[in-house]
Amino acid sequence: MYNLIKRYMNNLNKDQVNQFAIKNNVNLSEQELEFTYVFVKKNWEMILRNPTLLKLERYRNQFSEENYKKIEQLIMFYYHKYGHLL
Repeated sequence: MYNLIKRYMNNLNKDQVNQFAIKNNVNLSEQELEFTYVFVKKNWEMILRNPTLLKLERYRNQFSEENYKKIEQLIMFYYHKYGHLL
């Protein structure tokens, strides 16, 4: 399973991140998109190994208040849905 996720993440591009955000009603600015893309590409393994290490409030100033709240809810939704698989 890890190798499948690793291949997906190695091929992940900024447009895919943006499409995922839009699909989930998060409209990222160009700066928010760039930050999110770089953050996900750099930190996905750490988050996958131990999702509790992600302290989203550290990055609150990288997003508009509206997007921050939506992202926070989105993370909670996916953690509750898939957290048991990690």
